Parts: sequence; C-alpha cells; structure tokens
Amino acid sequence: MKIVEVHSAAQRKEFLLFPVRLYEQDVQWIRPLDKDIEAVFDPERNRAFRNGKCIRWLLLDEKGTTIGRVAAFVDHKHANKGNDQPTGGMGFYECIDDEKAAFMLFDQCKQWLQQQGMEAMDGPVNFGNRDRWWGLQVDGFDRQPNYLCNHHKRYYQRQFEAYGFQVYFYQLTFGRLIKPPLIGRIQEKARLVEADPDYHFLFLPRSRWKELPELIRSIYNRAWANRGEIPELTSVQAAHMVKQMKPIMDEKLLWFGFYKNDPIAFFLSLPEVNQIFKHVRGRMDLIGKLIFLWHSWRKTNRKAFGVLFGIVPEHQGKGVDGGIIENFRKLVQENYLRYEEYELNWIGDFNTKMIRVCEQIDSSVVKKHATYRKLFNEQAIFRRYPIK
Repeated sequence: MKIVEVHSAAQRKEFLLFPVRLYEQDVQWIRPLDKDIEAVFDPERNRAFRNGKCIRWLLLDEKGTTIGRVAAFVDHKHANKGNDQPTGGMGFYECIDDEKAAFMLFDQCKQWLQQQGMEAMDGPVNFGNRDRWWGLQVDGFDRQPNYLCNHHKRYYQRQFEAYGFQVYFYQLTFGRLIKPPLIGRIQEKARLVEADPDYHFLFLPRSRWKELPELIRSIYNRAWANRGEIPELTSVQAAHMVKQMKPIMDEKLLWFGFYKNDPIAFFLSLPEVNQIFKHVRGRMDLIGKLIFLWHSWRKTNRKAFGVLFGIVPEHQGKGVDGGIIENFRKLVQENYLRYEEYELNWIGDFNTKMIRVCEQIDSSVVKKHATYRKLFNEQAIFRRYPIK
C-alpha cells in the first residue's frame, strides 16, 4: 500500500469517486455534491485558508486501486482556542474495512499535523464551519444523511477507537413527525411568555430577508460565542451564510423572537434538500439542475431540519423557547402543511439546555455522531469537552 498526495485533476476526481464505489450497496447513503466537496479544498471559496492550510491523500493498494482517502488541516486561528494543546483536524475519511489501511491514513494525518506544530487532532471534522461534514456517524444508520452531514460505515468507529481516538463530544440529531401534537412543558412555557406583551415571535417574510445577516449575527454572538471554542460570527460570515442558504430558504421556517423589538432568539430551519439532491447523483450540471428544479416544483421533499436555535442568556429560563416553538407549531400543523418530518441537527451532548428542549417537543435521538480527539502524547491527560 502507498499514500499519494492529491494534486492532479484525475486524483481530485478519484477523491470524489472512491466513496461512490465504497457505498454502492448502502441504500441510505446519499452522494454529496461534487462541488460542495471541492469547495472545501479551494482557497478561492473556503475562507479557512486565510488562517490555515490543508492537504489530502489517496491510499492505493499494490495494484494501484484506491482503498482509502483522507484530508488533514490546521486553522491557526482556532488551534489553541479552548484546547489544552494546539489541535488540528482530519476529515473526509473513507476506507475499506482494513485496520492496517486505516492506521496508514491516520498516521499520515498525524505526521503532517505534527510538522505544523500540532499536538492533537480532531476527526473526522471539516476545514471550515462546524455545521458541515462534522463527526463520525456511530448510530442511526437506518436513516439518510441530511445535506452536508456525514454518513459513514459502521466499522469506522472500530478503526478510530483502535487507533486511540477518544470521544471529545457527541452530536445528536433529534427527530419527530410534524403532525403529532406537542404536550406538557412546552405549552406551559408558551403560556408563560405570552403573558408578557413585550415578547413577540414571527417568521421573517421574504421582503425582510435583507435583515437576516445582522439578525443572525447579533443573536448568535450573544447566545453562542461565549462557548470556549466557538468563535464570534462576523458580518461577512453571516452574509455569506445567508447567501448560501438563500436558494433553498422557506420563509415559514425562519423564526425570530423579540423583546421590545430587540432580537433575542432564533429558530431557523431549512427544507432538507438532500431529499432532492439524492436524485442528482452528485452532479449539479445542466441535467442535475433540471432534476433539482423539477423536484423543487413538485415539492417532493417533505422533510425540514433545524439549522440554528438559540436564546441570548438574559432571556433564557423565561419561556422564550416555548413561545417560539409554539408559534412555529401552530403554523406547520394548522395552516402550512408543507412538511411531514422534522429533524434537529447538530445538538452537542454538552448542550444540556437544548437537549431538554428537544425532549420537551417529544423528539428522540435518531442519529448520533462522535467528534473524536487523538492526543499525540500518549501520556497527556485527555479532557472531554465540558458539559454545560
């Protein structure tokens, strides 16, 4: 076996096509869009290159056939933030069921990261935002992956843990059907906040979408950016996020909470477009675009998923979560009957408040991903991401 760095157009194509062969018999796997994978490794499209670098490899057997792939990356802006040691990342891992092959790929990442001054690596993660390609799937293999989310082979968990990776945190995906009623605590919270006229909740109509970047940035930074490794969202990043989401946004899924006209909460969801992209087989060429438009027009996608949910600290514990969820529920259960299924993506197991909200809306864990960390110094003390 030998490892080769990806340089040529043929190697880049093979990096995309190897998983197609590997998952050929997996009926749940949905091929990611080629353009989304390639964007990660393009300095013109990935802002992470401003503060870091990445590299990717193919693993070939004795006959020159690809049997694995992986990427490694370092972001110097965040390598030390919230970590006991400088930490890089590895991801886009795919490999046959062979421990020796797996360890060759892991060793390649480790050696390259050590050359960059790193003392640990997280994986499998993304070179960029956490909301995509993050974590190793360890449960929920009977369900299809959401857009920009990982779907893996069951044996990958064994390979990672045999190498010495340890769970840094879990990411939970909660799911439920739209139609069943909400009962219990959420209604109590909703009644509590409805008694205060200074609170109001609304979905943001298309005519106001120009306000989206600043609304998201303001609430995100107040609600999330005080969490260790999570950096503040800049105006440029917020605008870029909205630009990426805009082609698929549904105004009825973009909910905000206000207190005396101050934005204090968001509950943002999107149509789950992997339910459409699964028909284009990775290619958004002319035929792929026509297929996408046809399914969009027919509204064949009946699934929505949560993107962001947050409440600024000073308004937590006051029933705001119940208020915004109840307003959303009334719309999608009584008037806007567009969706049948809902999933809440990327709920860190350290986020106990959000887990309680998910449980209160009668949802359950349907998929589970693990973010692993490997310390290069075997004698160093491993510390899991703290539970909040």
